[in-house]
Amino acid sequence: MNEAVSRLETVKASIAAAEQEAGRTAGAVTLVAVSKTFGADDIRPVIEAGQRVFGENRVQEAQSKWPALREDFPDLELHLIGPLQSNKAKEAVALFDVIETVDREKIAAELAKEIEKQGKAPRLYVQVNTGLEEQKAGIDPREAVAFVARCREVHGLVIEGLMAIPPFDENPGPHFALLENVAREAGVEKLSMGMSGDYEKAVHFGATSVRVGSAIFGTR
Repeated sequence: MNEAVSRLETVKASIAAAEQEAGRTAGAVTLVAVSKTFGADDIRPVIEAGQRVFGENRVQEAQSKWPALREDFPDLELHLIGPLQSNKAKEAVALFDVIETVDREKIAAELAKEIEKQGKAPRLYVQVNTGLEEQKAGIDPREAVAFVARCREVHGLVIEGLMAIPPFDENPGPHFALLENVAREAGVEKLSMGMSGDYEKAVHFGATSVRVGSAIFGTR
């Protein structure tokens, strides 16, 4: 068996066990397999093993490999999980089914314009910078509820959920709890949180999707 496929099965089993331990419904958590920096030849066996939801960090990289893969596997779902520049909004709306990194007014406005122009509406998440890290994208959690409201009321966007990347050197639990609290206050149902090192904990804190890369594809 392909190594990535074997690791995929391990991750799926771990998610299922975490769901059971947390008293959640089986299948409540979607696995987003993060395929950034890996080529189509690395990704294809994972698709053939049944994985259908993938995450990419950069629009340009995703454009180079996913259109061809989608010709063979039209039921794939592609998430943008890296920072989005406003000048890439057109390409992002055209390519991605879910954009998880809406974090400022300019991006919201550009996405609204492209959604109207293209007649295609990717599902949208607001990225929250729970650790207030200067080098990291995402809106201040204290401003997130108001920003979600502006996305809806000013820009006419449908915000499905929130996304966060906790500081790598801190216990992620409080950050997951903070995101869940903000989501409840903002009236959004989906929580994208948890990566290779902490996805099982994220399941316990209510994640509806986890973004797992190296635990499936190996180190980059």
